[in-house]
Amino acid sequence: MKPDWDRLGSEYADSSVLIGDVDCTAEGESLCERFEVRGYPTIKYWKDGEEEDYQGGRDYASLKKFVEDELEVKCNVNDPSECSEKERGYIEKMKVKPAEERASQLARLDGMTGGKMKAELRQWLGQRIRILKQLDEGEGGDDEF
Repeated sequence: MKPDWDRLGSEYADSSVLIGDVDCTAEGESLCERFEVRGYPTIKYWKDGEEEDYQGGRDYASLKKFVEDELEVKCNVNDPSECSEKERGYIEKMKVKPAEERASQLARLDGMTGGKMKAELRQWLGQRIRILKQLDEGEGGDDEF
């Protein structure tokens, strides 16, 4: 299961979903106690602020389908109806900026992806990166002329 879990984590690295793991025999022991992890591997997820135990399949296809259907927030700059208020605000702020400024911001955020940060900040980082990429895709290269 570990290779499938790592693959899922890599695929969703820049998404609204944070995929992570904790070693309950090392530094993560107190976290595992807090969330009552009793067996390994245990998969937990949080949706709408509520902790849940994952009961589905443990193969990549099952895990990916669960993330897509139940956890992934799909914010689209062309139809922001599924975007959070925070995302909509960022879209409005960045879509009026010149393409060069958005590209500079994207480079800055991309440079932060490997750094240590809290889960919420990592998630917001990924959301901003996705928004900037979508805005640049919508440009269609108009600035080349």
